[in-house]
Amino acid sequence: MVTILAIETSCDDTSVAIVNDKKICSNVVASQNELHSHYGGIVPEVASREHLLHINYCIEKSLQIAKLNWNEIDGIAATVAPGLVGALIIGETAAKTLSMIHDKPFLGIHHLEGHIYANYLCKTDLEPPFLCLLVSGGHTSLIHVKDYEFYEELGKTRDDAAGEAFDKVARLLDLGYPGGPIIDKLATTGNPKKFNLPEGRISLPQGGYHPYDSSFSGLKTAVLRLVEKFKKEQNSLLPVADIAASFQETIVRSLTKKTIKCAIDHNIDRIAIGGGVAANSGLRNHLTKAAKKHNLKFYCPPFDLCTDNAAMIACAAANHLAKGRRSSWSLQVQSRLKISETMKLYQ
Repeated sequence: MVTILAIETSCDDTSVAIVNDKKICSNVVASQNELHSHYGGIVPEVASREHLLHINYCIEKSLQIAKLNWNEIDGIAATVAPGLVGALIIGETAAKTLSMIHDKPFLGIHHLEGHIYANYLCKTDLEPPFLCLLVSGGHTSLIHVKDYEFYEELGKTRDDAAGEAFDKVARLLDLGYPGGPIIDKLATTGNPKKFNLPEGRISLPQGGYHPYDSSFSGLKTAVLRLVEKFKKEQNSLLPVADIAASFQETIVRSLTKKTIKCAIDHNIDRIAIGGGVAANSGLRNHLTKAAKKHNLKFYCPPFDLCTDNAAMIACAAANHLAKGRRSSWSLQVQSRLKISETMKLYQ
């Protein structure tokens, strides 16, 4: 079995983990949420500087928790795409340096592939083929996992990602950052049927709507108009909980319908989720019920493996290294890279 030390710095969390095959030996995460909450969102330059401050500590702590030394590590991995370029460079440079110093293979990992692999760390019977709904602050995609490294994107967002929509609506409601967990908690106290908000459908040139693609910009605008309406009525108290519940219900209902339809249309009997929004209780509940109704098996990682973490990156790297793959030291980070192009990262 292969033991990998991996680094994840694609956005605002610095994470280092060690994974032996599919067993997590350590998974250290240094969050920047409190810092970026002052700005109402992620500031790329600030995120990069914070990665520099935390990465050495995270590497040392990960080895310490795993009780391993460098001789027991088989390979070094880092997220190289997609993500914030400045942030990615910090992790990639650290991984390449460790690879050279300790004479270990270097592996560049696709961030979205990592989120898929988070499901393999859960000790389930999940194996390809299956459909994975990836929902985060930067991505909303329906991905057909044909094999462990072969993917086809069947659906995507045409504008905001689901997580981004949560953050923007939370800002409209003065709830703070990050918006997803706050809205999810608040939604439990509100009426999800109080306001009829648009799901956001993509029109096709020949008529009808795209069955799997999403759009959340219209939903965000509808919430803005709703908030403005209540603010104009000075004697009217803004029903924050009801708006949050209605907004969340609209997003999870839309994502659930598209996911189930995509699975049925493509004869896929297993569904998994990944990404930060995969921790949303409303989405998990909707998908659980819908999958059961249609006799589909549903898998979801634990909450700590939904958000960005290096354990999922290490798990993906372990599979690639076990199959004899490695990346060139000349490999460069990329802000965008289709998941279907994952194999371009290896020699």
